[in-house]
Amino acid sequence: MRSEQEVNRAIEQYADMVRRLCMIHLKNDADTEDIFQTVFLKYVLHTGSFETEEHEKAWLIRVTINACKDLLKSVFYRRTVSMDEIPALPAEMPPEEKDILEAVLSLPQKYKDVVYLHFYEAYTAPQISRLLKKNVNTVYTLLTRSKQLLREKLGGDGYE
Repeated sequence: MRSEQEVNRAIEQYADMVRRLCMIHLKNDADTEDIFQTVFLKYVLHTGSFETEEHEKAWLIRVTINACKDLLKSVFYRRTVSMDEIPALPAEMPPEEKDILEAVLSLPQKYKDVVYLHFYEAYTAPQISRLLKKNVNTVYTLLTRSKQLLREKLGGDGYE
């Protein structure tokens, strides 16, 4: 079991990333908070050690994605309907950021992970391929197709 200081450091360092990954998958604040707690509980109980901070971050990403997928596959989740399909976006967010966020959230799931990891977490395609356990060429293809879809949704080349 991890020390309180170690857990607090990890939460402070990775909380935003875990929440964003959950929102991309679940599009629901309540489920996001549930998975957030699950991920960090697994972190607390994880007895293995991490070689580097990148290894720790990759572990948290993988655990978050798997927890989201498990929730989405669960019988309980499949039989419930969310009252709000897409959460309300903050009013103080600039309009162009809202447009981009809405466009990213409207992408098919297979594109959301690679877009998030590439553009928001600055991972390279080879790193994403290891995290998602996909062929590196598949990641490049998903990135290319997602960029094209975003261009179409956002109306041109203005949003790169």
